[in-house]
Amino acid sequence: MKRFYTAAAVTGSAAPYGVALDGRPLRTPARAALALPTAALAEAIAAEWAAQGEAIDPRSMPLTGLANAAIDRVAADRRAFADALAAYAASDLLAYRAEAPAPLVAREAAAWDPLLAWARKRYDTHLIVTAGIVHVPQPPASLARLAAALHALDEFRLAALHPVITITGSAVIGLALIEGAIDAEAAFAAGHVDELWQVEQWGEDALAAEARASRRRELLAAARLLALLRP
Repeated sequence: MKRFYTAAAVTGSAAPYGVALDGRPLRTPARAALALPTAALAEAIAAEWAAQGEAIDPRSMPLTGLANAAIDRVAADRRAFADALAAYAASDLLAYRAEAPAPLVAREAAAWDPLLAWARKRYDTHLIVTAGIVHVPQPPASLARLAAALHALDEFRLAALHPVITITGSAVIGLALIEGAIDAEAAFAAGHVDELWQVEQWGEDALAAEARASRRRELLAAARLLALLRP
């Protein structure tokens, strides 16, 4: 799409804030008002629009995309959206370990055991760890506590957690990120222990590296949104 505006600016002196293009309020794809909870997020989204060249590239505006998703998709049925994210805990990445070789087993333990320990302390959860890929049922009470933590989040935080949890395959990693127990780079690394191990052993594939870099950018954008939501 060709750029059709000159300036992007934040509107409002208190939440909800908005963004206007040449004075016209920006709306979501579903034509809802782009109502933003913090001035910092509004300023960052305005900056994304201001930075566009002659053509608008939605891929260069991840915060706009996440805000649109929060308003158009998550807010429409926040419970169902939270349920979908909570379902990842039933087969959480951190619970499924390699059987061999020993160095990979040790690397997984070093990256994942502290996160499970954090979840035990923070949410009183006890996920069963197994070797291999055969599904192991997790304690219902633990799954319920993780689900409750996700259900307590607003639509913007749930929208941000969606790429984090789907990219890493771990609800625990997502919650650790939003609680500040780990940063975005650590979250991404924890979700890619096995893949990075394979790269070390067999070398890098260009297409796989490009896909991983794209996932990293998506996760970092989600983490930035979480930071911009803080009061």
